[in-house]
Amino acid sequence: MTEREVRVRFAPSPTGPLHIGGVRTALYNYLLARKLGGKMLLRIEDTDQNRFVPGAENYILEALAWCGIVIDEGVGPGGPHAPYRQSERKPMYKQYADQLIASGHAYYAFDTPEELDTMRARLQAAKVPNPQYNSITRAQMRNSLTLPEDEVKQLLDGGAPYVIRLKVPRKEEVRFQDLIRGWVVVHSSAIDDKVLMKSDGMPTYHLANIVDDHLMEISHVIRGEEWLPSAPLHVLLYRYLGWESTMPQFAHLPLLLKPDGTGKLSKRDGDKLGFPVFPLEWHGLDGETGEPTVSRGYREDGYLPEAFINFLAFLGWNPGSQQEIFSMDELIAAFSIERVSKSPARFDQNKVKWYNEHYLRAKSNAELAPYLLAALTEHGIACSQEKAEQIVGVMKERVSFPKDFWQEAKYFFQAPDSYDEQVISKKWNPQVAAALVAYADALPSAAEPTAEGLKGLFTQTMEAQGLKTGQVLQALRVAVTGAGAGPDLFETLVILGTEEVATRLRTAVTALG
Repeated sequence: MTEREVRVRFAPSPTGPLHIGGVRTALYNYLLARKLGGKMLLRIEDTDQNRFVPGAENYILEALAWCGIVIDEGVGPGGPHAPYRQSERKPMYKQYADQLIASGHAYYAFDTPEELDTMRARLQAAKVPNPQYNSITRAQMRNSLTLPEDEVKQLLDGGAPYVIRLKVPRKEEVRFQDLIRGWVVVHSSAIDDKVLMKSDGMPTYHLANIVDDHLMEISHVIRGEEWLPSAPLHVLLYRYLGWESTMPQFAHLPLLLKPDGTGKLSKRDGDKLGFPVFPLEWHGLDGETGEPTVSRGYREDGYLPEAFINFLAFLGWNPGSQQEIFSMDELIAAFSIERVSKSPARFDQNKVKWYNEHYLRAKSNAELAPYLLAALTEHGIACSQEKAEQIVGVMKERVSFPKDFWQEAKYFFQAPDSYDEQVISKKWNPQVAAALVAYADALPSAAEPTAEGLKGLFTQTMEAQGLKTGQVLQALRVAVTGAGAGPDLFETLVILGTEEVATRLRTAVTALG
């Protein structure tokens, strides 16, 4: 018997922007597929047309591409199992619902919304904790199990609206092995008779995803913990459709919690907590007000995809070592489902920022220069590639995001118009001012405009003025940059050039006295 090919799928619904929990699900699927030499599929599960949001599918594709998650088959690249949008596969599902009816595992239900409300109200009045349409209540409802056969035929022939429900057994244990949680056992009395086909002929998620996973030969279903309660129902569907022997292996990922651990990190928490919960910025309409809204994205906030992915990988998984920095290839090599935790993972915004700083500093100056050059272009400032590389080289240990280069390096292009008051009050006096003028006068004679050369000249000048360098160093920085702290001071002077430095020193002395 040949070993089964590993085929995983990411199957989001186009109901808005992709939450980072969904990105983590996609990432773990991708890592497993690559680790085991398999394929990654993308399927759009749009059976609920009422929740369809224009632009959401393109957002999903762009987000996955930004993250470096490559789709082998599905929406985007295409493949042998097309189409990959469930709405486009609609005519196909009815045959499987009919098969379940023919085998006695599903039935027609003709109940009106009012009759369903009456049933729930009756059960609530009887103090039933979880009113549902199940193996007990279906006996009092209008369906093909309670109505005479000729009446059922008459309703169907007459075009009466109906849904198709799964006939869940009353007393049976449903068991399956989860790759993360071990054996899961659920009694069928806890499972309701879920709708499989809606009155508009569209399948529900439960039927469509089982049929699609089977036809697309999915070997592993890795999804969020919120789908764990539905898994026993899905096991029954595999069994009743005769596919239990090729049923995929399940793995239900742990929840992502808010930073304080008080609950699940939701799509709305980003605005409340002050950090993005989406990979990319989202422009859409508010679900409650209908007003246009913009939600922050990690990309637009200045996070590098490598940092974002490295951080996400550790939200529920660990490599079993002290290593924290992993490239995508290293994550693939190290990943295993067995090392995914059952426990919820708490989101830590400081940690993703730490990752971003690491990846930013690991990049070459040539890679980082375009970020600064782009900002300079926006502000109408010309700068050579060489100078931009010099600036990011001295700044990258001090920034967290690419956008910080412009914020932190403005003084390389704009002379200061104000000076750090705290430094001035402590370090500035007439003797220091005179020493800075002396340094400005000496700068044109600098033998070599290197950091070491300018530092040596500064030391000599201060000695001639009867001062120690420590008495003047911070005042020198403030006079040149306006700030009390920054990157290596003499590297900064080299980049500015001796003429510009001398001009700024004289300007500061005139302004500050």
